[in-house]
Amino acid sequence: MATETLEDFYKHKFSFLPDNLQKDLGHFNVFVTEDCYQDGASPVIYARRDFYKISLIRGRNIVHYGDKSIEVDGTMLIFFNPQVPYTFESLSETKTGFFCIFKEMFFTESLRKGINELPMFKIGGRPAYILNEEQDQQISNIFLRMIEEINSDYQYKYDLIRSYVSEMIHGAMKISPTETLYQHPDANSRITSVFTELLERQFPIESPTQRFAFRSAKDFAEKLYVHVNHLNRAIKLTTGKTTTVLIAERLLNEAQALLKHTDWNISEISYCLGFEEPAHFSNFFKKQLSVTPLAYRLR
Repeated sequence: MATETLEDFYKHKFSFLPDNLQKDLGHFNVFVTEDCYQDGASPVIYARRDFYKISLIRGRNIVHYGDKSIEVDGTMLIFFNPQVPYTFESLSETKTGFFCIFKEMFFTESLRKGINELPMFKIGGRPAYILNEEQDQQISNIFLRMIEEINSDYQYKYDLIRSYVSEMIHGAMKISPTETLYQHPDANSRITSVFTELLERQFPIESPTQRFAFRSAKDFAEKLYVHVNHLNRAIKLTTGKTTTVLIAERLLNEAQALLKHTDWNISEISYCLGFEEPAHFSNFFKKQLSVTPLAYRLR
């Protein structure tokens, strides 16, 4: 699955790149939704982005987010992180609202460390919040203040905008996410789907310096904020295989591809796949295919 970059976003929506896109690692921008859906604008594709996004959308819409499809007729505030693919499907003739996009570096170091722990941004969390008329007005006012500020010459405008984004985040956390939005016909399937997404997102390995990070069921459980026994049980019920077997199968597929299609040595491949020693990789590979990595490559 392709990942949409900031460059892709601007080209699809506006056919231009802002002057500060490459210079400012903490890029931030805010938009009125109507301005981004003019004739000829590209549709929102189902993909991950390499930036964060906060949207206020009105009308009847379906948001496909990871393994969920959230349908709302009204006003919804929704938070997207770079790790989960999404797209919008508007069922209304007119599209109104606001959204802002930003890179992680836009925030101060203390908030950057915790942003993916917030309930609206963490994987497996609850990103969508239904707003009543009063809440719609409050959030809309924050967006309008951000638009006013970003167009100003104020020297510290981005510090002020950061405070507006934080105000919006805290405002959302005071609103209880609507439970009915997140009902899933099979919770085990949902957990398995998100696990698979996390696993696949680590591949393909494209550089000897890239490394497979999540090696165990415990690693994935911590990332998904579930107990490892709960994760193992859900995956076993859904796939008939254990979490460890699924990880090993995907690891083996990648190992075979690297041995066939790269000239990296065994030590480099071992490192990329997360093994501490080449011998550990050789033992793993031989256990799976009854042949050493070197013999497999030569064959």
